[in-house]
Amino acid sequence: MDQFYSLWMSSGIMQMQAGQLIMMVVGLVLLYLAIGKGFEPLLLVPIGFGTILANIPGAGFDAAPVYNALGTMESPGGLLYYVYHGGIETGLFPLIIFMGVGAMTDFGPLLANPKTLLLGAAAQVGIFVTVLGAVALGHFGILDFSIREAASIGIIGGADGPTAIFVTSKLAPDLLGAIAVAAYSYMALVPIIQPPIMRALTTDAERKIKMHQLRPVSKAERIVFPLSLLVLIALLLPDAAPLLGMFCFGNLMRESGVVNRLSDTTQNALINIVTIFLGLGVGSKMSAEKFLNPETMGILLLGAVAFCIGTASGVIMAKVMNRFSKEQINPLIGAAGVSAVPMAARVANKVGLEANPQNFLLMHAMGPNVAGVIGSAVAAGVMINLVSGM
Repeated sequence: MDQFYSLWMSSGIMQMQAGQLIMMVVGLVLLYLAIGKGFEPLLLVPIGFGTILANIPGAGFDAAPVYNALGTMESPGGLLYYVYHGGIETGLFPLIIFMGVGAMTDFGPLLANPKTLLLGAAAQVGIFVTVLGAVALGHFGILDFSIREAASIGIIGGADGPTAIFVTSKLAPDLLGAIAVAAYSYMALVPIIQPPIMRALTTDAERKIKMHQLRPVSKAERIVFPLSLLVLIALLLPDAAPLLGMFCFGNLMRESGVVNRLSDTTQNALINIVTIFLGLGVGSKMSAEKFLNPETMGILLLGAVAFCIGTASGVIMAKVMNRFSKEQINPLIGAAGVSAVPMAARVANKVGLEANPQNFLLMHAMGPNVAGVIGSAVAAGVMINLVSGM
């Protein structure tokens, strides 16, 4: 009888706490959004499942290894502990993701129309405005955010999940779960959040602007560009070199044409494997004590503000450029300056087609979209450089 009693007391039901139950429900909601609604399923499925695993009472999926006084291991620790500390805390997984994204990215639209680089840069305004907002909230005692945490929250505005994870793992690892979920949630919600902002800031005539066909880009240009970008970043902002270095390496494998097997592996098998473990590792940090607090709600709100400001800034920059340019730019492509590739470009194309069924903006929007990836990585380097010592 004592054995049955001991078994019952060690069951998940008896060890379950209210916070763990709530977080398991959060994990199920993330799975529903991914599977039922199609919101960023490649990340939300492993994040949601990782959240459930990490909150199973007594399972020890995220438990640290235990050593005795002699240094002998008594308990090896859980799977998610090693996934997080080996791949996320070290920054390994986000860097591999960036390499895969680089292998899938076509710089052609950006090279064919270089001024769209300004649209990608403008869309990063939301990052810096949100950092100031988070610092202000901390200063006035509304929410307790340090400058390192504020910098991590601001990166959400770039709608770039791997960059947000990379910066947060270095500056504010305790906020990793909330920031990662916010970043990927807003990436998934691009088709819902962006169109109202785009319509509000543009006239019907502006949305109907047709852009000229892009010029062909030579293979030499495609090969030289990632190398030139890497050298420029390495000289000016070394803190951004890890992210952009892997991004440029992946793109060089794609454009060189001599390592097709490596390029194919990078943009398919490798990035898919790492995505699984990245999601599980992020989910492991979504424990009740770290997630269920006012700061998390503040992060979600500030992330939304950052994303909206970034979208608006890109559109406004396009309108400003039209005042000084002979060739008109459709302001809708400015919204693609956030780093959500290629979702933001597709949204710009969709809103443009609504105004003019003959207006295909997708390739034009890919220019600022790719520039946004570069911009968010540069912003990440700036944040790490400025606040890592604070």
